[in-house]
Amino acid sequence: MDIAHYNRIAWDKNVEMGNRWTVPVGPEVIAAARAGQWQILLTPTKPVPRSWFPPLADLEVLCLAGGGDQQGPILAAAGARVTVLDNSPRQLAQDRFVSDRDRLNLVTVLGQMNDLSCFVDGRFGLIVHPISNCFVADVLPVWRESFRVLRTGGVLQAGCLNPVRFLFDDDKAERGEFAVRHRIPYSDLTSISEQERQRYAAKGEPYCFGHTLADQIGGQLAAGFALTGFYEDGDPSVPLDHFIASSFATRAIKS
Repeated sequence: MDIAHYNRIAWDKNVEMGNRWTVPVGPEVIAAARAGQWQILLTPTKPVPRSWFPPLADLEVLCLAGGGDQQGPILAAAGARVTVLDNSPRQLAQDRFVSDRDRLNLVTVLGQMNDLSCFVDGRFGLIVHPISNCFVADVLPVWRESFRVLRTGGVLQAGCLNPVRFLFDDDKAERGEFAVRHRIPYSDLTSISEQERQRYAAKGEPYCFGHTLADQIGGQLAAGFALTGFYEDGDPSVPLDHFIASSFATRAIKS
């Protein structure tokens, strides 16, 4: 199955449905960023610490699988030269809308997070990668490609889902009943029934994959990164997160 094609259509549908991660920021957010008052999210609620950012003035920044206008335009307004790469044309259109409206230094590229061959080695000083690698079956190429396109001393900020999020039966978890059902690594292609996949498709939900911590954290180390920051975050709309924060963010440096 062509997972990228399926998820492209699913995320385009999510834009039409007004998913919270696809709604353009307003002009007031851009104006505040230009004045130095800004923040972005990699995870559901907790802003990325400002100490995690290198100086943004004229910095080449890649928003990796970060379409939907949640990070790129804000960083561009803060002074960076931003490239947004995403699999969804409709998501990228949201970034272009704000870029055109507010005259930002931002370009968009339609592509896959695990294939950055369109970029030369060492191009970027910062990669911002919000929670999105749950939409690819193998996360290790994402880390390897990120390492390649970062310059020495460049920073990778990545949001990830803790694999504990994928252990439980979804229907029961929505009712606050946590019954372990799945093994990790998890895959919508093999861990659930065809009937459930058809239900996901009818709702416009992208296929998801629950990666091991060995691949999420160990994969960054294996690619050559040095981890320099970490925090956890929760989503109040997710029942499990009332018991454990099921997302986290890492900061890593290409040394």
